[in-house]
Amino acid sequence: MIKAALAVLACGFSLAVNASSPYLGQDTREIKSLSAGEISDYLDGKGMGYAKAAELNHYPGPRHVLDLSQQLGLTPVQQEQTRLLFERMRQAASEAGARLVAAERELDRRFASGRIDPASLGTLLETIARIEGQIRYIHLAAHLEQRALLSRDQVQHYDRLRGYGMGHTGSEHHSH
Repeated sequence: MIKAALAVLACGFSLAVNASSPYLGQDTREIKSLSAGEISDYLDGKGMGYAKAAELNHYPGPRHVLDLSQQLGLTPVQQEQTRLLFERMRQAASEAGARLVAAERELDRRFASGRIDPASLGTLLETIARIEGQIRYIHLAAHLEQRALLSRDQVQHYDRLRGYGMGHTGSEHHSH
């Protein structure tokens, strides 16, 4: 009985320690503020949810339009324009993503070395925020361009194919 009580107590203590450490294990990351998956997504120019305001308000994304091209009945011209749009978006987002990863790496390096002060912190955070804004702009602007390439019926069909407005929770995975 005492062994069982001690085991329960030890388990509870272990859970309490883990529950109070939401960053447990993240101290070994290359860049503490970014997971390996996030780094990869930024470098690959993926959407990472940056264009939800467009996507969920009837502005289709080029990656998904390409994936659904047959169901949407894209013309060869629409397909080629969408492919070019996607490649431009991905390239620009990838370049901006590389700048963001580098800025986050510098922020991490400064904290790790103890060489950070309020002025350099402010400068780095302004840089990171500016780059994030650029990434979001790149993805949202591509959704604007994409909608202009489609007919109203294609946009409506896209929304239906993606499950929007059909009682779905909106929690489906979204990346370009």
